Amino acid sequence: MKTLTPKATLWLVLILVMVWGINWPLTKLALPDTPPILFSGIRTLLGGLILLMFAMRHRETLRLRQNAWTYLVLAIFNIAGYYGLQTVGLRYLSAGLFSTLVFLQPILLGLFSWLWLGERMFPMKVIGLVLGFGGVIVISSGGMAGHLSVLGIVLGLASGLCWALGTIYMKKKSKQLDSIWAVTMQLIFGGILLNGIGLTTEKWSDIHWSPSFIGILLFISVFVIAMGWMIYFKLIDNGEAGTVGSYTFMIPVLSTIFSMVMLKESLTLTFVVGLVLIAGSVYLVNTALPGKRGNRSSRANETKTCTDK
Repeated sequence: MKTLTPKATLWLVLILVMVWGINWPLTKLALPDTPPILFSGIRTLLGGLILLMFAMRHRETLRLRQNAWTYLVLAIFNIAGYYGLQTVGLRYLSAGLFSTLVFLQPILLGLFSWLWLGERMFPMKVIGLVLGFGGVIVISSGGMAGHLSVLGIVLGLASGLCWALGTIYMKKKSKQLDSIWAVTMQLIFGGILLNGIGLTTEKWSDIHWSPSFIGILLFISVFVIAMGWMIYFKLIDNGEAGTVGSYTFMIPVLSTIFSMVMLKESLTLTFVVGLVLIAGSVYLVNTALPGKRGNRSSRANETKTCTDK
């Protein structure tokens, strides 16, 4: 895979945080017109079908028999778990608060990357993890103005956990997967799974196909789902999972700003303090010590090379 230049990486990060930041208030606006699980299923399946048109140019890299189980696991964590819990949870909390809880994912990703991918861990990362969970406690105790739902908080955290696990699994399996097929198939499998659950628990007739709902559905399917996931996993393929995860701390900030403008949501001091703690924790978790970058596996390879000389 072609390595991204710093400039290209910056542009992709900016695009990603913008479209994923606006996703939260847009989803909140769409929910009055649709049952949540069916909405999750429709938008992810549609996003997968859009990518399928591009993936079909490289049919030989699909390897469905070899990778079917991997695609299914990715679909369960990244799509059914992440989007399903997310869309249901947005009914219980404000978009700004819910997105902040979900985007504890970078902190979990830093921890899991150390445990399962051999990426570096050092004291500042531990301090960062403590700060992050402190931010969750602060936000949960005060948070956005209005009612705070315990169920909503649990769904937000569970959604972020599913996303972190799915990202780690994708990174571990990256050598055997073609990126576009991995994203396409998990979206299609996940969309089918969510629609199946939705049709047994919700009613298709409850969807109100208003012009605004159709517009939001198309925007999310094309830009947030299809384009967003391709950018995200391209960044993951080109760098450490924990480091890439640090970029996403900007998303709840943008989501909160968009929510204030689009949904007229208001802030409280506790929310601001919690958000600052979470942003600081992500920075600490993903900042390497000077001159000691790289993971354990890469350092092992370097040691072996020096020994062989």
